[in-house]
Amino acid sequence: MNILFLLVPAALLLAGAGVWAFSWAVRSGQFDDTTTPAIRALLDDSDPKESQHPNDHV
Repeated sequence: MNILFLLVPAALLLAGAGVWAFSWAVRSGQFDDTTTPAIRALLDDSDPKESQHPNDHV
């Protein structure tokens, strides 16, 4: 029973930290654009014939 005096405040502190981190992320704009990062992985930005490294042989 005495362990509850340790676990309940620890759980409340962890829950409070989670709520604080989520509210910080919302206020700082982390969730403003959720579709562009997923699409950006599919876009091909460079031409494969133009190598960025001079030692690469095509």
